[in-house]
Amino acid sequence: MFASRQASGIPGLAPTDEKDGNLPDIISSSSLHEFLVNLHEKYGPLVSFWFGRRLVVSLGSIDLLKQHINPNRLLDPFETMLKSLLRYQSSLNGDTGESHMRRKLYENGVTKSLQSNFALIQKLSEELLAKWLSLPEAQHVPLCQHMLGFAMKSVTQTAMGSSFEDDREVIRFRRHHDAIWSEIGKGFLDGSLDKNMTRKKLYEDALMEMESTLRKVTKERRGRSFNRHVFIDTLLQGSLSDQQILEDTMIFSLAGCIITANLCTWAVYFLTTSEDVQQNLYKEMDRVLGKGPITHEKIEQLRYCRQVLCETVRTAKLTPVAAQLQELEGRVDQHTIPKETLVLYALGVMLQDSSSWPSPYKFDPERFSEELAMKNLSLLGFSGSQECPELRFAYMVATVLLSVLVRKLYLHPVKGQVMETKYELVTSPKEEAWITVSKRS
Repeated sequence: MFASRQASGIPGLAPTDEKDGNLPDIISSSSLHEFLVNLHEKYGPLVSFWFGRRLVVSLGSIDLLKQHINPNRLLDPFETMLKSLLRYQSSLNGDTGESHMRRKLYENGVTKSLQSNFALIQKLSEELLAKWLSLPEAQHVPLCQHMLGFAMKSVTQTAMGSSFEDDREVIRFRRHHDAIWSEIGKGFLDGSLDKNMTRKKLYEDALMEMESTLRKVTKERRGRSFNRHVFIDTLLQGSLSDQQILEDTMIFSLAGCIITANLCTWAVYFLTTSEDVQQNLYKEMDRVLGKGPITHEKIEQLRYCRQVLCETVRTAKLTPVAAQLQELEGRVDQHTIPKETLVLYALGVMLQDSSSWPSPYKFDPERFSEELAMKNLSLLGFSGSQECPELRFAYMVATVLLSVLVRKLYLHPVKGQVMETKYELVTSPKEEAWITVSKRS
């Protein structure tokens, strides 16, 4: 077993533990992302290590990614990871024709539900604005908490419809969501869930509750027409089994919430750290939208807003790791990657690589006025045709939210706050992020 590591010849770590491989090293680095940062710093852009007894290869540069990526594969690495964590059948295996169709249905579901729920997302943004305007000036606003609440409402009502207009439903959903995410967010990396029966039971109960909610919604909406089309309606129009509908709605609800909440949190947070960027964004909104509301058509014209969101994704390293299974033997840079190897894309490493991004730690939306920067970002799956549907959803929701907030408010940082980062499947602030707001006159 260990001999084959030499055979692959890819620089990296030998297993620390016969059974767990390098898991102990990952745990002591406190996250897979931070482990990969150190590994790539030490061994270069192509590295190997062991997950248990499984060989893992990690790519840490955009050049290597270009060599490895197969543009015809319609696989969303984020979804692949979530499915395996939830122990769902991944569309990795099975008839590709069928999984291709299912993928298309999923994407159409996101597109259609965004169009038909555009006014809803505006309404929820306006509600948040009203809440912030009603606060006494200089009061600290708990950004993460408010953004998660906003994202939950947006996602549940867009995915599953009007039963989630009831706040109690949203609060229940949030409780289960938090319980599930607190486990899968870590990527089950430490394997400790299986050792702790209390935690395991909490997790499994939350998953069951969430699944029963989704089954109920499916039953309520099947064969009936509603005035507002939601994500699950598109799935019901396809030829999916009930289990597939359940899985796809679960993935969209979980990933949609967490990606939307964190994109909105980081975007607002970074705006508080740069008055210039905030002012430029305000000017663009004023020019394109005037006093009128944002519309689906006008979103395309908000070029600078898109740059702000792209730079938010890059600076926050929003999803720091993606995974692919090497189906056939492959080659990268003279090295052979054996069949069945787990290949990680160390996106967080690539997003802060100074050879691709000058001054990588600076929040600078201007960098995306250049085509090459945009091209690199779409190669990494954060823009263009490769972006995952949940991120596309999040971009749209964040754009609507910013169009409402930035035209009415100044966003300010809280003095002396040190922002630490928690790198999981999706990157979030470690502690609550506080901001203050004041009214634009």
